[in-house]
Amino acid sequence: MIGDVCGDHLASPVVIALPDWLTPLPDAETMRAVDRWAIEEQGVDGLELMERAAAGVTRAVERLCADGPATVVCGKGNNGGDGLAVARLLREAGRQVRVVSTVALNQFEGDALTNLKRLPGSAPVRLDGSSWQDEAGAQPGVGDPFAGAAVIVDALLGTGFEGEPRGPVAEAIEAIDRSPAPVVSVDVPSGVDASTGMVRGAAVSAAVTVTFHAPKPGLWIRPGKAHAGEVVSIDIGIPRGAPMVASIGLMDPSILWKLPRREASGTKFVSGHVLVVGGSRGLTGAPTMAARASMRTGAGYVTGCVGASLQAILANGGTPELMTIALPEEEEGALAVEGVSVVIDAAGRGGALALGPGLGRSDGAFAFARRLAREADMPMVLDADGLNAHTGRLRQLKGRQAPTVLTPHAGELARLLELESAEIERARLEHVRRAAEMAEAVVVLKGDDTLIANPEGLVAVSPGGSPALATAGTGDVLTGVIAALLAQGLESFRAAAAGVWLHAEAGREAARRLGVAEGVIASDVIEAIPSARGRASAAEIEADGDG
Repeated sequence: MIGDVCGDHLASPVVIALPDWLTPLPDAETMRAVDRWAIEEQGVDGLELMERAAAGVTRAVERLCADGPATVVCGKGNNGGDGLAVARLLREAGRQVRVVSTVALNQFEGDALTNLKRLPGSAPVRLDGSSWQDEAGAQPGVGDPFAGAAVIVDALLGTGFEGEPRGPVAEAIEAIDRSPAPVVSVDVPSGVDASTGMVRGAAVSAAVTVTFHAPKPGLWIRPGKAHAGEVVSIDIGIPRGAPMVASIGLMDPSILWKLPRREASGTKFVSGHVLVVGGSRGLTGAPTMAARASMRTGAGYVTGCVGASLQAILANGGTPELMTIALPEEEEGALAVEGVSVVIDAAGRGGALALGPGLGRSDGAFAFARRLAREADMPMVLDADGLNAHTGRLRQLKGRQAPTVLTPHAGELARLLELESAEIERARLEHVRRAAEMAEAVVVLKGDDTLIANPEGLVAVSPGGSPALATAGTGDVLTGVIAALLAQGLESFRAAAAGVWLHAEAGREAARRLGVAEGVIASDVIEAIPSARGRASAAEIEADGDG
């Protein structure tokens, strides 16, 4: 591992619209504005910014690979200038460095040209190892510049890149990816859209990405996240107070601070009432897990609303604290629309609704789900077949009078938007925002980079890192967790984000208890929720003491 993100040295930007538990992830346009502000209004020398950036990348190269030949691959522009400065610093430290340029040397200008002139030793070469000659053309080849490289520095494309790499840049990316050497990318892996995480063509797969001033959305949102490796954010000397407006932020553990706590004078209903509505023949485990997850998250009263033929199964399923209500059924056990009024009557004390776990996909169950979602005047988490019931009908949720949280994976969101799953995965940020706007709801697009979007376009990104959750039933657990937080009075965007963080931390806790992520099952995650929440409370108390 390279080491911790250099947060202690990161300039503190002025952030608009983001809650304090989100670290801003500025897009390319914002970063261009920040750079202009620093150079034009604050008098910061652009060449000095480049030098500090290069020094940070050089440190990362040395920690990743302390010895051996390095190959630095440069495009034109400031990203290439950063690479040329890295090559100089490595050569000055005694490393053997080969520099590859995808453009003729007479195309460098500004600070990049200055760093080209400062480069000691041999000049940059073409991809094939032949030398660049401004007028006379290339000299005979001098060998493969990637052969024997112990480490590669990717300085081809910067944060302003959009679209698909072409020509020599695409060839360079492919050559980098063919090499077995680990890669350090400068600011963003070449081929990754820094603002969205989209990858439209060839893209570098880095071991480490050293990004400047603040991490970018594309380093934390897939598929870009899969190319970034470890993300190290460094201060390059941009003054404090940069006018940085970000609508995307990376979640941190403080999301769990200030969660509602049980008071001595409280009651089970003050602690939150959750109604879990779903279940069908062969799918009784889903509502049971959602209900148990709500209990472990702090809900004081949980009611399982299932078909009459399933009530005894839930009641005798090993969770004696779970109350149950029998709902009318159609043939083959599907919930009947008449059951909607029964659920609404049961919700008279308020709380939150978790609709969809194990519901089934019959026409009757879908009609039941759509009507209940439309008529229930209480906060709701819609998941699983509750989502599938709204295939192509996402806008029908727009008229709900109470907060709504949707928790789809890529396949479910694809059905809601009538797209292919591959299209969702290609542009996750775009589609989660679109769905949130269409439904006027908070949408949780699940994954290692779970994205939580509200209708105004604010997006929270989960750092992920909980492989134990890759097992059946954990989606039902997340539904129960978020429903409990809604029932405890949290605003829907924060409830969804806090639920995602608590769910991931419970997955990590379950893996720690078992000693390995493989083998963790959803029930293990449920039992780990109180410990995960307790650890967050301890951290909050410690932070308050330090303050």
